[in-house]
Amino acid sequence: MTSPETPATAVRIGGPWTHRDVAANGARFHIAEAGDGPLVLLLHGFPEFWWAWRHQLTALAGAGFRAVAMDLRGVGGSDRTPRGYDPANLALDVTGVIRSLGEPDAALVGHGIGGYLAWTAAVMRPKLVRRLAVTSMPHPRRWRSAMLTDVRQTRAGSYVWGFQRPWVPERQLLADDAALVGRLIREWSGPRLPEDETVDAYRRAMSIPSTAHCSIEPYRWLVRSMARPDGIQFNRRMKRPVRVPTLHLHGSLDPVMRTRSAAGSGEYVEAPYRWRLFDGLGHFPHEEDPAAFSHELISWLKDPEPDR
Repeated sequence: MTSPETPATAVRIGGPWTHRDVAANGARFHIAEAGDGPLVLLLHGFPEFWWAWRHQLTALAGAGFRAVAMDLRGVGGSDRTPRGYDPANLALDVTGVIRSLGEPDAALVGHGIGGYLAWTAAVMRPKLVRRLAVTSMPHPRRWRSAMLTDVRQTRAGSYVWGFQRPWVPERQLLADDAALVGRLIREWSGPRLPEDETVDAYRRAMSIPSTAHCSIEPYRWLVRSMARPDGIQFNRRMKRPVRVPTLHLHGSLDPVMRTRSAAGSGEYVEAPYRWRLFDGLGHFPHEEDPAAFSHELISWLKDPEPDR
């Protein structure tokens, strides 16, 4: 890991899936897909890329779904554009990919910042979202309130405040072959620590030129827009309730998103809402215990009546 990686070598990891690019919302997005059936679109969090969902891709395909994991704008094999990292535009990336895949709608599954975008897409383009599953991320209004009013959440999310400095966070992420990426993943996980090979894959992907900057930009918008008209308008827009069945997943040991912050997001859902807390797992339940996570997700996706 001494030379800059390219998307072709760092991102298109082989496996029982296929890789291709799709155009949406004025940009090009890399996807990995497997299986046939109703579309399930998987949105990764920070500091990961599509590969975070490798276990769920195969599990969903085996369960009769068309599973697609996309790289968000600026990450992995997707375009690194100079602008467009506000959540409204990133959510349009997601819904644009659904359309580009030729599907009428999708079940959205999002982790971390990907979960934030899944919440947003379900509000902005409800006809394109069939169901919603979010892990390790409260509803955007709940996130904003917790970060501003809950001292413990403010401390837990200190990395978000640290990202507001210009250029310094990018340099820190890339130093020593992106060693910080590995430390964050290990520190944010529960006792089931990821394997070295897994961590190395994320370090290589973050080392692709411009990825560190693009990965941080959404977090900069979230904080810097809080007092700006665009941020206030977005927060007001998110008052509109989610009207699709929602599964909310969380690790009880998540050190960066407190359970108390995530719980209660159901107040923004006017549809069946199911809360599931994974005991002993941290910020990455889909990777720390992929079998349990996939079982919970697939059981809910196949449940014709996902009641409260």
